[in-house]
Amino acid sequence: MNNRRIVFVTGGQRSGKSVFAEKMALTLSPSPLYVATAQVHDDEFRKRVDAHKQRRGPQWTTFESPINVADVPMSENDVALFDCVTLWATNCFFHFNENIEEALQFMKDQADALIAKGASIIFVTNEVGLGGVSPNAMQRRFSDLQGSINQYVASLSTEAHMIVSGIDVKIKP
Repeated sequence: MNNRRIVFVTGGQRSGKSVFAEKMALTLSPSPLYVATAQVHDDEFRKRVDAHKQRRGPQWTTFESPINVADVPMSENDVALFDCVTLWATNCFFHFNENIEEALQFMKDQADALIAKGASIIFVTNEVGLGGVSPNAMQRRFSDLQGSINQYVASLSTEAHMIVSGIDVKIKP
């Protein structure tokens, strides 16, 4: 795909990031891929995941990949929506026993390998750094990991958007 795009979409929880990214993916492809990083651990979260699935519809091909995202098959002709970096970071944070350095290096390597496949990819993430510093040490370590991987993926992107209350604020280029 000659006009490959690496898009970074960030914002707060429930800000409309996923809906924005889904609409963008559908403008780029009638049958996009969906890289789902969520792991469902309770009924309330299952309902959220089910709502996302219903909203997307049958034109999407979903790959569930909570940790090894580079294993998702895609080619330069594909458009993929990666939803989301925050849940992926959570999975990696605990997979690497809260070792930020190991988790971050793994995530960078995985992101590089995924991008190297040549597909257009829309990465959705949460902007966790706007809420202040947590008094909880584990939350601070996770925020450090999340902020670092967000910065890395954003640096690789060809464009970036911040969604605020459903409104797109383009931040790159």
